[in-house]
Amino acid sequence: MTKTSKIILTGLSVLVLLLVLVNIFIGIGNQSLQAEVSERQQLISQTMQLEALNRQLINVLANLALKTNDQALMGVLAAAGINLQAAPQDAKPPAK
Repeated sequence: MTKTSKIILTGLSVLVLLLVLVNIFIGIGNQSLQAEVSERQQLISQTMQLEALNRQLINVLANLALKTNDQALMGVLAAAGINLQAAPQDAKPPAK
């Protein structure tokens, strides 16, 4: 082997080593990003599961507030942005 070919091969091996190191660092960065995305997906999944429960709870509280005419409970629901309008008791059915 000539001196020129040894220099070229050494340069190429250093370049390959640098590319391997860059690949390792990018892989580590990807793993941390994947872990973060996984945590967010889990949070979204849990939120969707709790949404149905929250709707049922609000329904039960709203029905209870209307049945018992509980002004305090209506106030709590109104503070949360849920406005209850009780249907008039003496409303007549529509004429046919």
